[in-house]
Amino acid sequence: MENLKRVIRQFVKERDWEQFHSPKNLAMALSVEIAEIVEHFQWLTQEQSRNLPPEKVREVAQEIGDVMIYLVELSDQLGVNPIEAATKKVGSNSSKYPADLVKGKAAKYTEYQAAE
Repeated sequence: MENLKRVIRQFVKERDWEQFHSPKNLAMALSVEIAEIVEHFQWLTQEQSRNLPPEKVREVAQEIGDVMIYLVELSDQLGVNPIEAATKKVGSNSSKYPADLVKGKAAKYTEYQAAE
């Protein structure tokens, strides 16, 4: 992760793009790149989305790269370790979605709390 941050910082610096890469702008760019991933799956069935042809996987991989770059840069600017943040979030989600209560279900955690 640290190496990726260094590579991204250098890439941005060499192009004098720091002036454009505020947290607000990075969050907006991240949103656009996520939408570009979604576009690849629009109108596909569940099964089709699980069995993409190799060329489509390569295209999605390019978009995932863009998302990762913006996410790492945003995290770096805010002083957030994305791996730690994700690990903590999984722990939080474990509390919200106890496996014995939600297994095989896809409702939001507030619906499970109401059922208790």
